Amino acid sequence: MLAGCGSMPNPFDMRIVESMSTGISDLMATDEPIVYDKEELADLKAIDRIPLKWKSKVGETLVASFSPAYDNGALYVADEDGKLTKYDAASGKELWRIKTKNKFSAGVGIGEGLLLLGTFEGEVLAYNDAGNMLWQSSVSSEILSPPQVQSNVVIVRTIDGRIFALDALDGKRKWIYQGATPSLTVRSAAGITLAHGAVFAGFPGGKLVALSLFTGNIGWETTVSQPRGVTELERMTDITSLPVVNNRLVCSVAYQGKVACFALNDGTQIWSRESSSSAGLVMDNDYVYVTEEKGIVAAYDLLSGAGMWKQSRLGSKKLTRPVIDGQFIVVGDDQGFVNILRNYDGSLVARAGTDGSAILTAPSVFTNGIAVQTADGGVHSFSTQF
Repeated sequence: MLAGCGSMPNPFDMRIVESMSTGISDLMATDEPIVYDKEELADLKAIDRIPLKWKSKVGETLVASFSPAYDNGALYVADEDGKLTKYDAASGKELWRIKTKNKFSAGVGIGEGLLLLGTFEGEVLAYNDAGNMLWQSSVSSEILSPPQVQSNVVIVRTIDGRIFALDALDGKRKWIYQGATPSLTVRSAAGITLAHGAVFAGFPGGKLVALSLFTGNIGWETTVSQPRGVTELERMTDITSLPVVNNRLVCSVAYQGKVACFALNDGTQIWSRESSSSAGLVMDNDYVYVTEEKGIVAAYDLLSGAGMWKQSRLGSKKLTRPVIDGQFIVVGDDQGFVNILRNYDGSLVARAGTDGSAILTAPSVFTNGIAVQTADGGVHSFSTQF
């Protein structure tokens, strides 16, 4: 069993799970660093800096990855030591901090008055905004992505390919879905997306499913990318990131595979393009933005899949999932930088450093602000008024 394996490498690096019983073998990136000439280095240094509003410190990340969560003027941050901290998002003032006996592995999921966290031991914990525990529930194995809640149903995904639905009032189990788990998979915090009364999730082998939020029944299943190649490593085409959904389309991207969009109602493929991403994607009304391998951010036309632009000179080969902030696209990187790109051409307009350690998860965007959490436990909040 993989839970609590403290000797594992930093989660920003790609890792392969050989099986649920044999553990993990490392697959570290072997690419050479990006080489910049003097002019390019000068251009990066000359980019406008994003103003820092405040910073704080929580426990460092050795295995898991955490997402700061914003709600009603507050920012909630968890760490592996089992601490949950509430900050005033505007000032950075610490409003409260609780220390549990648990070792958190995922969080913070937020919604409907709940703060939701997962542990290495497969425990789901629910708190209110005052820091009081409401309930605790057990699932089958380690939780790597923040639990989500919608319509009084909490959805939790575990490392063994299961999706659990829990009652948001007391944590009692409502249904379980078992996804396919091949013998060789990418260890990832793939998570789930909740929208339109459905649960959307990608799986190893390039499969994307839509489940009923209330019953767990399969609405449809489709393939984002087919395995290719001879060896097991070459044939890996796992979906390791969140699908994105609007009123008509569901889009997803696979590692060593494709990015594709499907009809929301029945999963019919609308378009697909060659792409590889372990970080993920986001969409607006016009484009799908994908963080691809080797530090590339790419934009594809939402309706046709036509390639619109690519940005490959951000100083890192490992970027987070992109997020949208108005007319900008925001990504973090493994050098601890937050990068802001224009949505229509991908040009870099501003960036800011943190503590030099990797930003492991997508930035949290809120009114006039961006917050990130680093591997060394830095919590940095930046103003987007620049």
